[in-house]
Amino acid sequence: MPQVTLDTLPLNVADVLAVARAQAKVSIAPKSAQAMASARKGVDAALRDGLAHYGLNTGFGSLARTRIAGDQLRALQRNLVRSHAAGVGEPLATEVVRGTMLILAASLCRGLSGVRPVVVQTIVAFLNAGLTPVVPEVGSVGASGDLAPLAHIALALIGDGEVFVGDSRKPISAAKALAGAKIESLVLEAKEGLALINGTHLMAARAALAMADFDALFTAALAAAAMSIDACRATDAFLDPRAAAARNHPGVAFVASSIRTLLKGSTIIPSHREDDPRVQDPYSLRCMPQVLGAAHDAAEFVRASVAFELGAVTDNPLVMKNGDLVSAGNFHGMPIAIPLDTLAIAVAHVAGISERRTFLLLAAADPEAHLRPYLSPHPGVCSGLMIAQYTAAACCNEIIGLANPASVVNLSTSAGMEDYNSFGPRSAAKVARALELATNVVAIELLCAAQALEYHRPLRSGKGVEKAFAAVRSVVPPLTDDRPPSPDIAAIAGLIRSGAF
Repeated sequence: MPQVTLDTLPLNVADVLAVARAQAKVSIAPKSAQAMASARKGVDAALRDGLAHYGLNTGFGSLARTRIAGDQLRALQRNLVRSHAAGVGEPLATEVVRGTMLILAASLCRGLSGVRPVVVQTIVAFLNAGLTPVVPEVGSVGASGDLAPLAHIALALIGDGEVFVGDSRKPISAAKALAGAKIESLVLEAKEGLALINGTHLMAARAALAMADFDALFTAALAAAAMSIDACRATDAFLDPRAAAARNHPGVAFVASSIRTLLKGSTIIPSHREDDPRVQDPYSLRCMPQVLGAAHDAAEFVRASVAFELGAVTDNPLVMKNGDLVSAGNFHGMPIAIPLDTLAIAVAHVAGISERRTFLLLAAADPEAHLRPYLSPHPGVCSGLMIAQYTAAACCNEIIGLANPASVVNLSTSAGMEDYNSFGPRSAAKVARALELATNVVAIELLCAAQALEYHRPLRSGKGVEKAFAAVRSVVPPLTDDRPPSPDIAAIAGLIRSGAF
């Protein structure tokens, strides 16, 4: 099994994906252990100087002015974890929690949090043993870090709470799971409980997973768009690279080039180049480069933000290399919340323009497209794929709501000390749901466009489109009589998620 080694360097999305989906083991580089041990000396020195230091010998949040005696410091950290495990709702998916744990461990490994190496070693032991803490989905406001979700993770590390083992979704007590895996529960020292719960690791994990899902969706959306051009017997004139260059946006040029490549070698396009009375195609065809290009460029902004976040330390206070303790706001989720909200908007347009092309394919309003109503094998007797477009429309309607940003509305917490929150975890949850829905929307377009191509045989589309068509036909046969479209949509959505396009 591949190995992901935690060093002082940033993670990447592929690392997060591999560990989140239990496709790689995790190890700790000696350099990271040394960095953590060095930072711990700064914490120990601060505890001896007789001064108050937030998170080490004080209360938390609005209780920060309360000084804690030395013999209560372990209880302080243990109680912090227990009291902050206040999440509600269904448990997060295993891959989300595992991704969160990996990013948490990587952040601690950078040697600015002041935890002992054993803290990260315990997280790594959980990951490698397939122990996943049960973490309710709702509870983080995404500003003082993802406090509640991370507290549920930390709760399992200290032997409290519940975990899932392997692929099972039946929870067992953490204490029982630790005993079975021969992992010792953590006894938290000063600052370690705070370091475990004070970061943006849930948001970062969901953002990394969302980027991977978006990439799979977007390549499928490009294939569906190209397939629909030939399915509608549309022109490719709008893909002229000179037009894309004139618009001066990289995404426009990228999408136009990608679709040209997919259509290269098509015999459908030249078959109607002469004597076609149509002058221009509808926007959902003609404006593909502009709409999908804008979504592409927005996603590239998100990709850069995720890369920054995967190399971040989002703890507070930070223990600098010279031993200084610096209280700051690195735990605030806004640098990743705004990108997550942006990604949801991009997904909305990928889905929205796809649904409009599905409508075009099924309406059969243009006689030059040479398509039957609803792509029915026997219009009237058979309804064909009529209701598939209804489903796409229903998905898009929900995505419209999900595209409303979560990060623009503030609610204050901690008696006003934490008076401006990001709500990035909600941004992350919304984009995950939007991606799920959009995958079904694009699957429906692929289903319909593939069926439409059947009406144009023996003419063939471009090599790239025909490859996508073959992928669809590997799981869905042509429609020769009415059948439930739901299994076909699910099969193609599975192909999209697997990266088949």
